[in-house]
Amino acid sequence: MKLSTKGRYGITLMIDLGMFFGEGPVSLKSVAERQSLSEHYLEQLIAPLRNAGLVRSIRGAYGGYVLAKAPHEITVGDIIRVLEGPITIVDDPEEELAELWEKVRSSINEVLDGTTLLDLIDKKRFGKDNIMFYI
Repeated sequence: MKLSTKGRYGITLMIDLGMFFGEGPVSLKSVAERQSLSEHYLEQLIAPLRNAGLVRSIRGAYGGYVLAKAPHEITVGDIIRVLEGPITIVDDPEEELAELWEKVRSSINEVLDGTTLLDLIDKKRFGKDNIMFYI
């Protein structure tokens, strides 16, 4: 499995929105500036995330985007599947290796579904060497 820029930038976008969870809408322009990403590209990513119910848009002069769920309720797997599609390892595995590839796919799903957006936000805020990360 190779994660495209769509998946990587989508996770970055969701982490940024999660950092401001409960504080009101965040503009894509501000995310683009903080993360050094293209605002135009973020606009392309936000639509499928909104359609999947992971983010909500707020209209108006002080509008922007907010997470539709709390960060602990959104997994990395949720984000990746919306932006990248189903997780596959091999398109057409040989019969004798099919079981191996299924185990690999299952392990990847387990990690992605076992990692929440809050886990990534905490790691970004506190860093893995910060004692607060382990409490």
